[in-house]
Order: sequence, then C-alpha cells, then structure tokens
Amino acid sequence: MQTIDFSPFYRSTVGFDRLFSRLDNLQEAKSYPPYNIERVGEDAYRVSIAVAGFAQSDIAIESKENGLTIKGAKAPETAEKAREFLHRGIAERAFELRFQLAEYVEVTGANLENGLLHIELKRVLPESKKPRQIAINTGTKSLEDQAAVN
Repeated sequence: MQTIDFSPFYRSTVGFDRLFSRLDNLQEAKSYPPYNIERVGEDAYRVSIAVAGFAQSDIAIESKENGLTIKGAKAPETAEKAREFLHRGIAERAFELRFQLAEYVEVTGANLENGLLHIELKRVLPESKKPRQIAINTGTKSLEDQAAVN
C-alpha cells in the first residue's frame, strides 16, 4: 500500500492542519465489519453495517460534534458457554468504526435487523442557512424612507 507524507504541507500552510489530518485518516482502510453508505433521499443517508453475531447490547453508537463512532464488543465466553468450532467463518471480534459527518448532518435513528445495523442520518439546515427569496422594490422610495413609514 502506498502512503503519502503530508509533513511538507504542515510546514508551509497555516490553518489547514485539520484538512491534512483528515487526509491522513483516510488512508486507513476499514475492512471489518463490512458496511455500506447510501443516499436514501435528497438530504437523507443510511449507513448499514454487517454485525452478524452481535446483539443490540453489544453495540454502542455515539454521535459527537461532526463524528459518528460505532463500537461493538462481545462479552468474553465463560467456561460453561465455551463452543468448539470446526470452522469459524463469522468473526465476532471487537470493532470500532468512525465516520466524519458533514455540517448539519444528524443521526435520526438506528435499527438492528437481520444482522445489519442501519443508522439513519439526515442533513438539517438551520433557517439562517436555507436559501430565501429577496423582494425587489420598484418604487422611488429608499430603504430609509420605507423604514420611517413603517
């Protein structure tokens, strides 16, 4: 795997350190557990994670600032519950997935169904960030004159 050294950019830029840190983090390949990211609407998204063998109590989801963290860990087996595998193809090892969320993207819910954990996300823009129409005045009155009348 090819790695890129961003250290020369750290020395010659100001204020972009967060950008280069994100690029450094992108190089880490996340392969377990497998997951999908899909767009399910104009401003709605879903992250689906294959968590076969994990119960709802084994999984923790945390949304903090612009990040989403999903952790899964099974309780260690006791001697009385120990199983003997002839073939073990379903991994039950602990995992931690981290996703960087865009501004105004919020987690709206999570659902564990048929071995898949679905996390619903939605972009919710505040009213101040939504586009708005600006009326065009056609009279000869200035804005100050209109304010004085009102």
